[in-house]
Amino acid sequence: MSSTDNTSTLKSYVDSAAGAVQNAVGSIIGSNSDQVEGQAKKEKAQAEYDASHATAKLPGFTASSSGAVTKDHPDRNAGSYNQTAGAAKEFVGGVLGNENLKQSGREQNLQGQEQEAKGQINDYVSGAADRAAGTLGSGIAGLTGDRVKQAEYQNQHDTGKTQQRGAEHDIVKQAEAKQ
Repeated sequence: MSSTDNTSTLKSYVDSAAGAVQNAVGSIIGSNSDQVEGQAKKEKAQAEYDASHATAKLPGFTASSSGAVTKDHPDRNAGSYNQTAGAAKEFVGGVLGNENLKQSGREQNLQGQEQEAKGQINDYVSGAADRAAGTLGSGIAGLTGDRVKQAEYQNQHDTGKTQQRGAEHDIVKQAEAKQ
């Protein structure tokens, strides 16, 4: 993947700002072509931003527009299972009037929530670290002309970004469900 094909959030911000400035300058000096070109840059930047955030979150893994696929931390899946099993126990305990089963289910559900949250944090932090290391390594490898290492670091960046986006997706989804 060349650097011009890389979908980057930072690049989208820079391109959007450049487009806004060109559009404003064109407006001030009365240049329709600068206004149109600036607007086109802003629209391209929005498309870059959208592509940078494109992920498919499926049970147990995340895939991104870069082609990277990451597996969720085991605590995320186990925590989700414990929440479901705990909620079922709590429901059955409530229906049967069995307070011990109901309380056991409530505790398992809460433990599952904590377990899943730990897995999400682990994936988010690990993804951010891989993303940063991949970006730095790719830049250094690019300066030295080592194309093989540059591609390896780009892959590390893309994998980290995918892992981070997958955790973000689940965190946001859970926050929205609690509202």
